[in-house]
Amino acid sequence: MKVTALIVAGGKGLRMKQKIRKQYLNLVDSPVFVHTLRVFDQLNEIDDICLVVPETDVDYCRSLILGLPDLKKEIDLAPGGRERQDSVYNGLRVIRATNDREDIVVIHDGVRPFVSPGHIKECISEAGKSGACILGVPAFDTLKRVDMVRNTDKIGKIDKTVQRDSIWLAQTPQAFKCALIMEAHESAKADGYYGTDDASLVEYLGHPVKIVCGSKYNIKITTKEDLLLAEAIFQIINHESGS
Repeated sequence: MKVTALIVAGGKGLRMKQKIRKQYLNLVDSPVFVHTLRVFDQLNEIDDICLVVPETDVDYCRSLILGLPDLKKEIDLAPGGRERQDSVYNGLRVIRATNDREDIVVIHDGVRPFVSPGHIKECISEAGKSGACILGVPAFDTLKRVDMVRNTDKIGKIDKTVQRDSIWLAQTPQAFKCALIMEAHESAKADGYYGTDDASLVEYLGHPVKIVCGSKYNIKITTKEDLLLAEAIFQIINHESGS
């Protein structure tokens, strides 16, 4: 069984409101997506890596990666698409030629640099058994359904309090047998269906998806506040590891 990591860093990063895309912003000493690449590069369970970046940035990222002596695995580059789902599909098309039905693809957000190697291994192991497994965390805060448009309206009215007992917040990585996730993407593309993550496409196909508990450290860096939080998490993790 071959395992390929598909790292998605093809976003525009508009919510960060910076001159450069969020995946290229420095987190302490390196761009955010480079921290992410290093986690997967150091795992023996990962055979190779495909990095999806905006089409206009392919040459820039290729030159940057080639200049990093600590990255040992082969890294292919794929151009991003209009939406994240399109970017993942482009990456899957790049790696499909080297994957058969039993091989695994691990899809991860390039701006989640604090994923635990142990959690990546858990997802890979479970996907090898069931075909599909994602990382997530239980919802701990009280959940409210509100009649407002997120990021547009500033004041809304609570419609309902949602029971959180069985509600989880999805994270990445999301690991799948390569043939299954490719079928899910192609089916969604044919139907014009866009999901909120890759697991939702597999669910749309009718295939069950397992979930394993991740960590609150595994944040997705989207805003300036997230970047400040990431710097704090970086220091905490380094202190805990004794680095």
